[in-house]
Amino acid sequence: MTINATIHLDELDLQILDILIKDARTPYLEIARVCHVSGGTIHVRMKKMEDLGIIRGTKILLDMPKLGYDVCCFVGIYLDKASSFSAAIEELTNIKEIVELHYTTGEYTIFSKVICKNIAHLQDVLLNSINVIKGVQRTDTLISLSQPIDRNVQL
Repeated sequence: MTINATIHLDELDLQILDILIKDARTPYLEIARVCHVSGGTIHVRMKKMEDLGIIRGTKILLDMPKLGYDVCCFVGIYLDKASSFSAAIEELTNIKEIVELHYTTGEYTIFSKVICKNIAHLQDVLLNSINVIKGVQRTDTLISLSQPIDRNVQL
């Protein structure tokens, strides 16, 4: 498989990534056993993929409702003009409730995923954090009712 012109992954690399996508906490020796190679080989391959930027660290996945954050929504943000983009992104980056931000084509300039404790918290974020940013013309909010699929891309 070719990721781009300079990065080539072989079947072992893809097998390692597939195992880690399913469970990022899988020990190297377990990966080695499944792949029929040594633990040292797995270590070398992991280091290579980290150095190439294919693996960019690890994340902990939190159950947000159990932590009191019951509202997940998506906010489409319309900017008044393209030149407002950089300054708006800088401000949006400082809003801790925004957990994803995408520069998009289509109807919205920016599409964000926002996690809040409740509707009152969401209203506060919209009115006092997002809509007050210079260049934000208006927003469109879609509340997620459930998330039946939550997975990484399968290789």
